[in-house]
Formats: sequence, structure tokens, C-alpha cells
Amino acid sequence: MRHRKKKNKLTKSKDQRRALLRTLVSSIVLKEKISTTESKAKKIRSFLEKSITRAKKDTLANRRILLKDFSKTVVDKFFKELGPRYKDRRGGYTRLIKLTPRKSDSAKMVIIELVK
Repeated sequence: MRHRKKKNKLTKSKDQRRALLRTLVSSIVLKEKISTTESKAKKIRSFLEKSITRAKKDTLANRRILLKDFSKTVVDKFFKELGPRYKDRRGGYTRLIKLTPRKSDSAKMVIIELVK
């Protein structure tokens, strides 16, 4: 039975969804701010926050876990900049700012950015 198993799948298969999450999180880490649809932003928020929490402790195990999902440049930025920046913060590393809907299909748009 599928009772209470609702999940936002972004109309993609599991592999495509995982690749999309990885690329969006990599873009946020490198650029600190991106514009995307509201449903994608809400989906990547938890993935990004778990990764930043992992980067707060610079251990070999945490580094290898993040290298499984991201490139070396992204992982270096996680551990050299984002980990120390949020060392004293207990969570809430991202902020969503609503924008006007996209003209072509009226999708709700947001800016997702890292809190300073």
C-alpha cells in the first residue's frame, strides 16, 4: 500500500532527479545564489543543508561522502569556506526569495541563496 508515501518527484526518474539535485547544489555552492523554480528549490534545500552540516567537521569520512556526489572543486569549497563560515550556526543555511512567475509557463520562481 502506498498510504502516506507522497513525494515530489519533479516528473523525473530517480537517476535524473539525483543528477539534477547534484548540479543545482554544485551551482549554489560555487555561485552562492541561483534562480530556479520553487519546487526544485524546496527539494534541494534539504540536500544542501545536510551537505553543509557534513562539511562542518573536516574528517576523511565526510570528505569521501561528499566526493561521492560532488566534484573536487565543490568539495574543497564546502570544507574551506562553507564549513568554517557556518561553524557556530545550527542550521538554516539557505534563504528562499520569491520572484514573479516565469512568463512562458507561469511557474513560481525563487532565488535560493546561502545566508552570510
